[in-house]
Amino acid sequence: MQNSIFLARLLGPAFAVMGIALAVQPKSFASIVEEFIASRALSYLVGLLALLAGLALVLTHNLWSADWRVLITLIGWIILVRALITVFLPGLINDVGSWFLAHRGGFVGGAALMLILGCILSYFGYST
Repeated sequence: MQNSIFLARLLGPAFAVMGIALAVQPKSFASIVEEFIASRALSYLVGLLALLAGLALVLTHNLWSADWRVLITLIGWIILVRALITVFLPGLINDVGSWFLAHRGGFVGGAALMLILGCILSYFGYST
């Protein structure tokens, strides 16, 4: 339970801040996505760093419980799978990035998802 609380306290505010920043400055994030999909080296480096982050979450918190703590486990697995896709199929990540640039509503959905996850994790991390 201590790992869950620590990770909720770590990830919750970070996700909430990212969600708010994405909602407030979508043009800045569109520029970041453009630069990201243009650089194969950056894409590979981010994939490797995400691989480390995903592995760290999965190794420290692979808890499949029927409560809020499963969110942390799911986040770890999603980060891990996305990292593997980034490393092995960078073209797919570039296609998804291009889709987000073409459909600005994706930024709104991503911002809302990040903010909701951040609030849920912060609530459970700091209310205990």
